[in-house]
Amino acid sequence: MQLSIVFAVLLACILHSTPSDAIPARAHHQRLARANPRTITMPLKRLYVPRTDVHPQLLLQQHINRGNKRLARMTGRSEPAEHELRAEMHKRMYLFESGSVKASSATTATGSNFSRRYWRNSKHVAQTASNASSTGTDGGVSALDIQAAEIGGLTPAKIPTSNNTLGLAIDADDVGYIATIQIGTPPQNFNILMDSGSADFWVGSETCQSQQGTCGNHTFLGSKSSSSFVQSNQNFNVTYGSGSVAGVLCQDNVNMAGLQLNKHTFGVANEESVQFSADTVPFDGLMGLAQSTLSNEKVPTPVESLASNGLISSAISSFKISRLADQLNDGQVTFGGLDSTKFVANTLVTIPNVSKVGFWEGAVDAITVNGQDTGVTGRTAILDTGTTLIIAPPADALAVIAMLGGKCDTQQCTISCTSNTSVALSFGNASFAIDPRDMAVLPVDVNDPTGDCTAGIQPGTIGTNTEWLVGDVFLKNAYFSVDTQNNQISLAKLS
Repeated sequence: MQLSIVFAVLLACILHSTPSDAIPARAHHQRLARANPRTITMPLKRLYVPRTDVHPQLLLQQHINRGNKRLARMTGRSEPAEHELRAEMHKRMYLFESGSVKASSATTATGSNFSRRYWRNSKHVAQTASNASSTGTDGGVSALDIQAAEIGGLTPAKIPTSNNTLGLAIDADDVGYIATIQIGTPPQNFNILMDSGSADFWVGSETCQSQQGTCGNHTFLGSKSSSSFVQSNQNFNVTYGSGSVAGVLCQDNVNMAGLQLNKHTFGVANEESVQFSADTVPFDGLMGLAQSTLSNEKVPTPVESLASNGLISSAISSFKISRLADQLNDGQVTFGGLDSTKFVANTLVTIPNVSKVGFWEGAVDAITVNGQDTGVTGRTAILDTGTTLIIAPPADALAVIAMLGGKCDTQQCTISCTSNTSVALSFGNASFAIDPRDMAVLPVDVNDPTGDCTAGIQPGTIGTNTEWLVGDVFLKNAYFSVDTQNNQISLAKLS
């Protein structure tokens, strides 16, 4: 009885404090970043934040729920009802009470209080992570990934050597990618989630409030911290697949990898849901890099402003996102061009963006498993760095999972954690294979890394028959570039 009460409390916390996700209701480019000084590259890093509040399997269900809500919003369809999402969480909770997950690995009553402050402790966790091994699929999911799923936090990216580039830190076990930029006078560092699936840029306001009271252990912006900050009276609000923010537009100076964008207009959030305000959330704001036609703020995105101000040659954003298990920490986002050191030049393909509303969406030529055609045709894929998994129409997901030797039940799709079968998506007549490690996301039982794993592709529940939401499970396996001016998407094989 006591255990049931504990898990009921935990479930209530999770339903109101899912870790943040980012999506609201264009690129053949001849000049490469290395040769063009008018591009910027920023490292994406990972800062460690202990996650003792939520069990990894519950976090995974949150990713699945968010993906389904995100795809619904992208395609203009009704979102899954709250009771449906709650039911999925209840099913996941049942694993604990039925003994499928050992009690020792489940969240304790003490750790289930989401409002508790969790301070970044990168020294301790980084040292612990360095002792964890990173094996291939033959040995199941790596200890490093399991540990990151349980502890959370950011793994810092290496400092990029290319112009106009920011490093991308890895959030937990590849669930998101975060860059550090500077805002204000004097400049402050802000950790920003880089999201190709939305188009609004915001950070928390000095007056930010949430359901918990304050907006947690984050960096905030306002007139107290920045003498160049100018607030307007124009309101904005954005509702994402999980969570929401509301506030006002402002102007302030933004520095991205040394490029100084003065008096840029963006949002400061006076209100954040706990999905953004909680101390366990490792970022201070979000930068949407879809097209500004999608923006709720109705202002240009930072990359569009960089181009219009002549700071970069074209409004291009290019991503190389890294995999924690590889321990290379070489993720980055480059503005104004492509970084030729990150991809194989003769594999670069460019396709038109087919989205009519501002997402980055391309036609999928074929979907194969170990080179065998699945028979799934006529599909498009929204390419989204802000989504962890791949969400596909139920019939499509079932077809792929069956060819992987996996199974789907009422709760989720699973495959063997030791699977070496490769799924590939083709764009522009070029096939891009997904590393089998990315398809085996996390063990159903974290104490059994060679057993069944939650699959990297999960069925959507929003009724669309032709659109896929393709997140980091795929994007870790390709160089990904988008070009606003030409309304094009480029993909290439990684070098």
